Amino acid sequence: MSTSQQPVSGPSAAAAEPGSEPGTEGAVSGVVEPRPAAEPMSLSPSRAGDFMQCPLLYRFRVIDRLPEKPSEAATRGTLVHAVLERLFDDPALQRTAPRAKAMIPGQWQRLLETKPELGELFADDAGGERLARWLGEAEQLVERWFSLEDPTRLEPAEREMFVETELDSGLRLRGVIDRVDIAPTGEVRIVDYKTGKAPRPEYSEGALFQMKFYALVIWRLKNVLPRRLQLVYLGSGDVLTYDPVMADLERMERKLHALWDAIRQATRTGDWRPRPTKLCGWCDHQEFCPEFGGTPPVYPLTVSPAPSAEDGQGRMGPV
Repeated sequence: MSTSQQPVSGPSAAAAEPGSEPGTEGAVSGVVEPRPAAEPMSLSPSRAGDFMQCPLLYRFRVIDRLPEKPSEAATRGTLVHAVLERLFDDPALQRTAPRAKAMIPGQWQRLLETKPELGELFADDAGGERLARWLGEAEQLVERWFSLEDPTRLEPAEREMFVETELDSGLRLRGVIDRVDIAPTGEVRIVDYKTGKAPRPEYSEGALFQMKFYALVIWRLKNVLPRRLQLVYLGSGDVLTYDPVMADLERMERKLHALWDAIRQATRTGDWRPRPTKLCGWCDHQEFCPEFGGTPPVYPLTVSPAPSAEDGQGRMGPV
């Protein structure tokens, strides 16, 4: 592991707290490995997004830790991220599009070695045509990046940087930042690669949630306000930038506290309600979801009575 992958604070990503991320390591599709359930101990942008999208999805991933089938789109994103991360191991003048595209087959083999279950994606592709097309799509995404940024002029301070901090309230925030650039003047830029298309302007605030989350973590860790947040959309060739101010991070902190209160309340009561949206069609857990006639697994944690109205507490609405 390169030094750029070392954590800024706290344990390594591999030593995540039980229940903080989906437990799919070594999972085989359709088989749930027995493991003790634990209450969530931290919050990442992905898991926060899960709860805001659908509380029951959060439960399935964090509490029940149900396995999920690998998808071509998500795996292609992982592959592209790996190439863009490792390209910076080369001297500046060697960071070219042909060089980056040539790295794709090797990085794909590396992914298969670390996650053999990914081979299921193309198990029925005897002739290799679908795999070749999929790898070609990854090449297109990598090549498009060179029209958006010039890696010969970049020297990232960090790549795939695991960060973790604990707020005064005890809420632990963690995540992995794709890239951190630091200017000679000390200004910090947080960069995230997206292999999909940029959202419409009216949805840009949702897209920036993850970036403001990371900015809050950096601020709390280093007492530095990032100068710029940058989302690079390789699917559409767009770059979305935002220059945060202190008020943004203060609002984000309040929002995360409210979100965490709602997660803790649901954890105690076992009340994880589904929130149907058009995204349900892509969910791996329809067989366990009441919206599709399914029944969730037996709740693995002790349930406490919900507070009464007199307690002055209630469920948080959509974040």
